[in-house]
Amino acid sequence: MIKFGTGGWRTIIGEDFTKANIQVIAQALADLMKQEGVAGQGIVLGYDRRFLSDRAARWFAEVMAGCGIKVHFINKAVPTPLIMFTAKRMNLAYSACITASHNPAEFNGVKIFEKCGRDASAETTAKLEKLCEAGHRPGMGWVWYPEGVKSGLIEVMDPMNEYLDHILGQVDIEAIKKRKLKVVLDPMFGVSKTALLTILVTGRCEVEIIHDTHDTLFGGRMPSPSAAALLQLKDLVLEKGYDIGIGTDGDADRLGIIDERGDFIHPNDILSLLYYYMLKYKGWKGDVVRNLATTHLLDRIAEGFGQKSHEVPVGFKHISSTMEATGALIGGESSGGLTLRGHIMGKDGIFSATLLIELLAVSGKSINGLMAEIHERFGEFHMVENDCRFDEADKPRLEKLLFVDKKIPKFSLEVDKVSYRDGLKVYFKNGGWIIARFSGTEPLLRVFAEMSTQKQAHAVGEEMKEFLGI
Repeated sequence: MIKFGTGGWRTIIGEDFTKANIQVIAQALADLMKQEGVAGQGIVLGYDRRFLSDRAARWFAEVMAGCGIKVHFINKAVPTPLIMFTAKRMNLAYSACITASHNPAEFNGVKIFEKCGRDASAETTAKLEKLCEAGHRPGMGWVWYPEGVKSGLIEVMDPMNEYLDHILGQVDIEAIKKRKLKVVLDPMFGVSKTALLTILVTGRCEVEIIHDTHDTLFGGRMPSPSAAALLQLKDLVLEKGYDIGIGTDGDADRLGIIDERGDFIHPNDILSLLYYYMLKYKGWKGDVVRNLATTHLLDRIAEGFGQKSHEVPVGFKHISSTMEATGALIGGESSGGLTLRGHIMGKDGIFSATLLIELLAVSGKSINGLMAEIHERFGEFHMVENDCRFDEADKPRLEKLLFVDKKIPKFSLEVDKVSYRDGLKVYFKNGGWIIARFSGTEPLLRVFAEMSTQKQAHAVGEEMKEFLGI
């Protein structure tokens, strides 16, 4: 069965990621577009650098074209946010990317976007899953790729310039030029090099790049910009005195940062830095939207500037819809994805990195200096994250314990309230919290805890893990 998680359909190459299943999904999307009366708009399609992504994109395009739907095909590996931006610019109802984002190298998948580039809603993916159940109907939708191009049903395009011009138009490029920053970039063998290098060079930054070749095994690492995966980036920042190190995940919709001291900057702090910068240094106004596994420091910053923080379930589609409904300034999540009002309604690691470069240039401060400024005003927040793998046979026990019996540990801290909005979240009276929820993309139970000290966050996390028996 084809099932979409919070970040699209992701599965193992050669098991479920097959030509037949790619065709099934393409056929389902074509059917859905016809049902909704938007087939005439066409679709933007792209892919990343993963194994078979380029071939799978052609398989996808052949079915869509065979169904009479025009495919605006970006026929080279590009960042996922570029596809979303292009769909928004063209005012299209649907777009798609062949990618498994930051999953291990043996995975690939399909991300579906709707309403001018935002992540597909749960309602949309449920419709697609139902249509996929019928399977691919041979002969109903297929045209050979060269014939599709010749007929005009597949139109090859390259919208990189428009995307880069839009981002450069959103920042103070003259301030960046004056600061003459030294930057080291780690695309993690993914797709961010061309876009980020162009932006950084335009800003007269001194740039060094590592891990930029095409390697479908991602150098033996998972292409996720975590502290453990960015050790070489850290070493280079310290060795050569760079102002910042930037790492992006496989499809460049998320990022990780190493500051001038060689410290990994957690995505929670990246969000907090950018929100604080927009409010204080740029004088902008607006709420913040975060998912329920993201730092409450954002709440403190919002309150300090007379704004509001909105908590939503995990999944960037919830952030997008709430930003649109509230007119919020910024939205993001603790996994490293964020976006800003006026840009696409989806996460963008290229744009986020550019904003951080502007932050350094305009403020005249270092990342560490700005974080110290935030902590002095709003206090410190420390998060401990545990990704707990489990045997699939044990999942029913965990689900019953947490969501049927609704039991929680006997915590050493006093509980304020409990929420089951998305997984289990326990709010403590001291202002801290802990969450336990199943991943929507991997066989993991995620246990996150945030407290005023690292020690306290670790302790409450251990109490939850011991209670769950994992």
